[in-house]
Amino acid sequence: MAQSNIKVAVQKFGNFLSSMVMPNISAFIAWGLITALFIPTGFLPNESLAKMVGPMITFLLPLLIGYTGGKLVHDQRGAVVGAIATMGVIVGANIPMFLGAMIMGPLGGYVIKKFDQLIEGRVKAGFEMLVNNFSAGILGGLLSILSFVAIGPAVDVFTGWLVNGVDWLVGTGLLPLTSIIIEPAKVLFLNNAINHGVLSPIGVEQVKQSGKSVLFLLEANPGPGIGVLLAYCIFGKGSAKRSAPGAAIIQFFGGIHEIYFPYILMRPMLFFAVILAGISGVFTLVLLGGGLFAPASPGSILAVAAVTPHHASSYIANFAGVLVAGIVSFVLSSIILKTSKQTDENIEDAARKMQEMKGKKSSVAGVFASNPGVMPKNVNKIVFACDAGMGSSAMGASLLRKKVKEAGLNISVTNTAISNLPSDAQIVVTQEELTPRAQNKVPNAYHVSVDNFLSSPEYDKLIDQLKNHGNDELHEIVQEAQASVPGVNDDVGVDAGVADNDLLREENVFLNQSFANKEDAIRFAGRALVNAGYVKESYIEAMIARDKLTSTYMGNDVAIPHGTEEAKKDVLKSGFTVLQVPDGVDFDGQKVRLIFGIAGKDGTHLEILSGIAVTCSDMDNIEKMVAAKSAKELMDIINDKK
Repeated sequence: MAQSNIKVAVQKFGNFLSSMVMPNISAFIAWGLITALFIPTGFLPNESLAKMVGPMITFLLPLLIGYTGGKLVHDQRGAVVGAIATMGVIVGANIPMFLGAMIMGPLGGYVIKKFDQLIEGRVKAGFEMLVNNFSAGILGGLLSILSFVAIGPAVDVFTGWLVNGVDWLVGTGLLPLTSIIIEPAKVLFLNNAINHGVLSPIGVEQVKQSGKSVLFLLEANPGPGIGVLLAYCIFGKGSAKRSAPGAAIIQFFGGIHEIYFPYILMRPMLFFAVILAGISGVFTLVLLGGGLFAPASPGSILAVAAVTPHHASSYIANFAGVLVAGIVSFVLSSIILKTSKQTDENIEDAARKMQEMKGKKSSVAGVFASNPGVMPKNVNKIVFACDAGMGSSAMGASLLRKKVKEAGLNISVTNTAISNLPSDAQIVVTQEELTPRAQNKVPNAYHVSVDNFLSSPEYDKLIDQLKNHGNDELHEIVQEAQASVPGVNDDVGVDAGVADNDLLREENVFLNQSFANKEDAIRFAGRALVNAGYVKESYIEAMIARDKLTSTYMGNDVAIPHGTEEAKKDVLKSGFTVLQVPDGVDFDGQKVRLIFGIAGKDGTHLEILSGIAVTCSDMDNIEKMVAAKSAKELMDIINDKK
């Protein structure tokens, strides 16, 4: 458990770093294009347009990072104070302050957040705007002075050490060995944290000096991943082989590296293949002088080509680095797969195997897994979240959106980074490794975990669940009763036996009831069963125990409390009671307006359940029963009398 918590904490911190850079990648690319095109040694030298290069890297990019970092902590006010604080490190240093912005942006957001918490409820009406504006201005100004005097110079020195360290690794030929850390860390969902939280800021400083940086390709190189997937296309087995071609296209051309992670986790030996492939690719890049002028995001071959300096030698070097990494990965992966004794490779089992490998208890048997929470009753928003909110989540959201549209559901499907998950998200879909972080961010949402993005049948399961949610429990009851009790007719509301006057009498229908909580409602239903002579007194507590064991909420505003298996001995004869609760009573977060307290002897309870379930599976019947003005009117609806 401690190891898992540490991993989640590391992922969360890494995600926070990358979340400050990822939303602003387009600005980095714009700066890189202007630099590559218009500087004196660029593709289209232009002295006037080249004047934008310096201000963009010095002011625009750090301010965007600081603004975004502050916003992550405390929304708009945090963003403004974070930007003000970042200005101090910009002016107080002699290099582009990306790392400084990553410090001061969140710090500014944190300070104003704490201030707002301190004065909450203490500001007199009419003075809110005055206090808000001056507090943000004063605190932002103080932080900018602090960053100018102390933070900026300190980060300047630290950044110099990092750049010198990278230069040393390049000079000694040790840079390729970074793949020993980078490739496994990618598969553990730290890819965006490494690329945009660590490598990109240093890479930008190198671009300023030499026009390109190989650091942008250490993590983004699509070679190791495409090699693994191509090996699965030829030497894989089962569903892994069938899904690999589509995954290869998405990984190589779409740049979504996360899609090949389950294939590696399915065969841990493949870690060696991607590590050696990464080392080979970086060695080739360093040898031939490869590098990019801006981050390649996503890590697609198309994105790599777009941000390669416009010189033939650069294209040759970068493509060679990708090609070599791909070949090495393919050869080693093929050997591993071909020599394996495993007869089948089911990509849907990757999550379970991954957990077993890491010594964690498996919570799923297939691709999808949900938390113990309850799916919201009226779903109107699904959010597909990933580490950065741009790659795998965009693809997943696209697939889900298509399925939702085809199903005729009026549900919004969006994608975002986990750190930006909206508080009103009802259903959150994430990779299983990232689900704990998503649950921490929005604990009240219904969480679904997915590992194979191409498994359309699994998406169909979620859509089917959404379409039938609220009726599933009722339909299951019908099926159980039909299998166990002959004579149940689906075409009528209740079997003839259920319509028997002795099962439900008018005096056991209670209209216009209200209860403080579900226990009071269950006790009332139990007391009614006792008074009607259906059960013994002890049956009431058995009904409470049964609901605690598993909620007796069935969907469609209906609850069917009944006793435990052991309480059958307390049933004197079969019967049930109906409680109409127009304003509803809370059953574990679900509003219940109709309560059926039941007692069944010798299997009759299944017959009763089936009749109730068939009737209540239609919301029109629910509304009619809730609106019924007399016990007879409500009973006629149950017995399907016109």
